[in-house]
Amino acid sequence: LPLPLDPNKYVKYFCCSKVICNGCTTANMLRQLESEDESTHGCPFCRQPYSKSDEDRNKKRCEVNDPFALREEGRTHFVDGDYERAFDYWTKAAELGDMDAHCYLSLMYRGGQGAEKDKGKEAYHLEEAAIGGHSDARHMLGCNEGENGRLDRAVKHWIIAAKLGEDESIERLKEGFKFGYVRKEDFASALRGHQ
Repeated sequence: LPLPLDPNKYVKYFCCSKVICNGCTTANMLRQLESEDESTHGCPFCRQPYSKSDEDRNKKRCEVNDPFALREEGRTHFVDGDYERAFDYWTKAAELGDMDAHCYLSLMYRGGQGAEKDKGKEAYHLEEAAIGGHSDARHMLGCNEGENGRLDRAVKHWIIAAKLGEDESIERLKEGFKFGYVRKEDFASALRGHQ
């Protein structure tokens, strides 16, 4: 089954860098509560015992070039205001194929945080993330195309993003339908795909 796009409906585990839905996580917690054996208390995927510190575990995962761990380490540095280190971690994660890292890098190039403003590199990273199935990046590509006056291309990006579950794209398409630059068939197709 595909995982939901809503990040509130799944948990990311540092031990194995797996993403596990809340249902499986809850089932694992119930299994652990029923079991008196402490060795069964851990990750539902790899069964690794829980660490006292996710930071230590994440650092170990970074040492072996785990894209998920590198992205999370970059996020930590970004929140702390260390944009250069965040940029370095996200660059490495993007090189290893992490689509979220590509999306974050595009935002850094757009805002000039940790990197010099560069529209070309921003577009490159958005395109890489969108090709990899990142719905936010696809939506942002549509917004960029709309800002540049290419509404036909913007609509195509928003339709794809809507079918990936992006709510903001549905709103843009609804607005476009009202103003006549989105065809009824395209809007109906996007709505069906979104649900």
